[in-house]
Amino acid sequence: MKKILGTAAAMLLSLGAFAQNEISYTVSFPNAIHHEAEVSMLIPNVPAGTLTVRMSRSSPGRYATHEFGKNVYSLKAFDGSGKELALNQSAGDVYEIPNHGKSVKITYTIFGNWIDGTYAGFDETHAHMNIPATFAFPIGMDNRARLVKFNYSEKQNWKVATQLKPMGNDTYYAANLQYFMDSPTEIANYKTASWQVKNTDGKMQTIHLVSHSNDDQKTVDNYAVMLKKMVGEHLAVWGEFPNYDYGNYYFLHDVYPDNAGDGMEHRNSTIIVQRTPKIDGYESNLLGTFSHEYFHSWNVERLRPKTLEPFNFTHSNMSNELWLAEGFTQYYGALLLTRAGFKTVENAAQTFNGLVNAVLNSPGVKNYSPIQASRYAVFADAGVAIDQTNKGNIFLSYYTYGAATALALDLRLRADFKLTLDDYMRALWKAYGKPEIAYTVPDLEKTLGVLTKNPSFAADFFKRYIYGIEKSDYAKLLLNAGFVLRKANPGKAYTGLMRLSFENGKATLPQSTGGTPVYQAGLDVGDVLLTVDGVEIKDQASLTKVTEAHKPGDVVDVTYTYRGEAKSTKLTFAENPALEIVSIEKTGGSLTKDMQTFRDSWLNTQVKLK
Repeated sequence: MKKILGTAAAMLLSLGAFAQNEISYTVSFPNAIHHEAEVSMLIPNVPAGTLTVRMSRSSPGRYATHEFGKNVYSLKAFDGSGKELALNQSAGDVYEIPNHGKSVKITYTIFGNWIDGTYAGFDETHAHMNIPATFAFPIGMDNRARLVKFNYSEKQNWKVATQLKPMGNDTYYAANLQYFMDSPTEIANYKTASWQVKNTDGKMQTIHLVSHSNDDQKTVDNYAVMLKKMVGEHLAVWGEFPNYDYGNYYFLHDVYPDNAGDGMEHRNSTIIVQRTPKIDGYESNLLGTFSHEYFHSWNVERLRPKTLEPFNFTHSNMSNELWLAEGFTQYYGALLLTRAGFKTVENAAQTFNGLVNAVLNSPGVKNYSPIQASRYAVFADAGVAIDQTNKGNIFLSYYTYGAATALALDLRLRADFKLTLDDYMRALWKAYGKPEIAYTVPDLEKTLGVLTKNPSFAADFFKRYIYGIEKSDYAKLLLNAGFVLRKANPGKAYTGLMRLSFENGKATLPQSTGGTPVYQAGLDVGDVLLTVDGVEIKDQASLTKVTEAHKPGDVVDVTYTYRGEAKSTKLTFAENPALEIVSIEKTGGSLTKDMQTFRDSWLNTQVKLK
């Protein structure tokens, strides 16, 4: 009895210490119709000296900065007796309170009307909250626990969906700032469907589809059945589920045509915002985002680059490894839908075709490696700028670059080592993901060397294709699976002109792409095209007609104006560089037994039937 009483006393003391230090929030929505929420934050045991409170400038799953502070107003500070305290706004999103007592309460209004995975949105139908876009936090108190209470009793049929730990009475808990910021929350009259999964250790966990959409329960239930099949293919890659905190994983799904659209991964949940009228009738089209984001519950959320640890909420987070973190996820997102039977082999070939075209024909890969592409994310990842950039000529998305790299490595492992990229991902999971040891690029190379028992191969692959700018021989690699990579338009003339903008009878050029005939001719964004080979360019069809009348190597006169000044140049047509991937059967070739076996082991289901 003494031991039990002693334990109980220790627990009470622990809870008391917790209550003395936790930072608690209350959020309510009295003016949701005008997209506002009211937030209060109570900070106990404030240390002596200036208290600094701020909004985040970055968000988990994003790599560029986002000025969340711009939507905060009427921010005030009070002491424990309710007396208003003087504060200094030292930056747009930073507030300093030099004189205060042991307890400080902060109140403010937050505006939100952008429904995606990064920002916040409030209206009469729901409160859609990315936490960094909604909640301020005190500097220097990251390890303190958080409690947040949602007040929404006046909103009919609303209920909360979040990975935060429920504490009862619409109150939720996070152990620290990092977990709190990583916990998106949807409060709405949503529908849900759930199913249990059993991990390799026998532990049962629950996966929830939470859909705020104009669908009936039957549609949501049926969609959950599709997701369950998709989840099975993900499990087959990794060999086991992550241990989801509190035993739950949530797909927080918001569907409406006016949404901004997005998918954003989090530790035990993902926000998926889609722009269709509803789920019903669009099921297959919506699956890609689900597959990509769910793969992240292993890759990125637990198999995590050291460059993102710990995540910094005050500035952009630069990473060298997004080609794997995002790019390999992109590759698997599509591949696993094929394995699950939701996409055909032809669909898969079209996806691979896009990757190969991009990595072989985009100017941004000719001088920049996957690592360099990853580092550009601080500017490219939904970053906002009003000035034009040269991104089209210096950058290929790390999603695409990384996915093309994953494709090449998967095919190399299958052809040369009788291994697969699945084996590589499981090896990375065992070494770094499951124990949650943040990795570096050299760690990735080392693991590949151990897996293949060939460190020299790993060193060469990383030197040429990760640190370097060489490209794999995709034609040779794809042929192993009975796919032919060939010119899509052999012998056809090509200018490199993207679609022109026609307004008031003027054909205005977009930015030209390095290495193309139009770039070599000295034409660029803002030029107004007048004639090509003496033909007046009045619409896109007239330009297409001139191009089709020529062959590669032909030289034509071009007249145009720039800033009102008449100019002329000569343009030399090139051969259209576009590639296509087609099954060998469609070329008249023979699909051998080895090719069929290779293709099946790559693209068919990996779920072992009991």
